[in-house]
Amino acid sequence: MGSSKIFSVGEACRSIVDGATVLVGGFGQPGTPNSLIRQLLAQGTKQLTLVKNDASEPGLGISTLIEAGRVDRLIASHVGLNPLAVALMNEGRLKIDIYPQGILAEKIRAGGAGLGGILTDIGLHLDSSLAAQLVEIGGIRYKVEPALRGNVALIHAERADEMGNLVFAKTAYNFNPVMAMAADLVIVETAEIVPPGAIGPDHVHLPGAFVDRLVLIEEFGPEYGVLKHHALQT
Repeated sequence: MGSSKIFSVGEACRSIVDGATVLVGGFGQPGTPNSLIRQLLAQGTKQLTLVKNDASEPGLGISTLIEAGRVDRLIASHVGLNPLAVALMNEGRLKIDIYPQGILAEKIRAGGAGLGGILTDIGLHLDSSLAAQLVEIGGIRYKVEPALRGNVALIHAERADEMGNLVFAKTAYNFNPVMAMAADLVIVETAEIVPPGAIGPDHVHLPGAFVDRLVLIEEFGPEYGVLKHHALQT
């Protein structure tokens, strides 16, 4: 198709192995890479650690992987819309680490920036902070939150060019870009791939240097409707 970055969904996800740590973009359903998640489900990848802002809702997004027993651990900021995930956590069948949304985003950002972690005074009064490493700066105590990286990031973009430069839409802009910077392998699903130069430099939300594989899909489901895409130039 004119670019070594363009793959079929099966080819793109084949190298995701059992036990991988996978960063999954999305803010609720918007911006969630549903086609890539469906491929993980279809190929049987298991024992996953997933990092996502939320646990998705039953039957949607990463909940399908949780429901299939493919997830050992979830790192998220909100799981309240997924009663199954909460039940599995209470039964000890799914380990869930919950962070405030800003802390989760900063841990991932630090991972992408090559930092070892961040300092925060949030949650110092909680029992969970007793085992944390503490430092004092200017008379203020902080705990150390280690940076967070993944083996793979699964990303949803509104538009891409053949070089992997991405444009995100609305709330998909929240977690997708920072997650793409914090993974060893970045796989992007998009409904539109255009020739190089079709996305102006000032409109690129994430440079193609962070993107390894592009998957072109024509439809994201009823919440997105049918999305058109340009024919690729060879």
